[in-house]
Amino acid sequence: MKQYDANFIFVHTGREEAWAKTIERMQGEIARIGGKVLGTEDRGKKTFARPQQKKESGTYLTIRFELEPAKVNELRARYALIEGIFRLQILAVDPIAEMKLSKQAAEKKARAEAAAAEAAQAVEPEA
Repeated sequence: MKQYDANFIFVHTGREEAWAKTIERMQGEIARIGGKVLGTEDRGKKTFARPQQKKESGTYLTIRFELEPAKVNELRARYALIEGIFRLQILAVDPIAEMKLSKQAAEKKARAEAAAAEAAQAVEPEA
């Protein structure tokens, strides 16, 4: 199985209960064709840079999942039948790029902690 990120934009999300059901439905479609959901990130509502099909804003959702590569087109077809989806993008996750990004994030965090410790030492008066 290969890892993928599905990025969704929904235009009409409604109330909080309806949004939770929408997320469950998107995850259910992945499970229905034999995939495994690894994580879900609700990115919130954002305004478009310019109106798209007379829409001003949308609610963004990202789901990371594992699925057989041959079933990705079937998943796209299933999502195409759901009316609430304004845009959909499914991207394969590159494990090498993910490793590099996590390593860079760890290095950045270590540098920030070192700088904070150095600043704290500089502020302390010597006895």
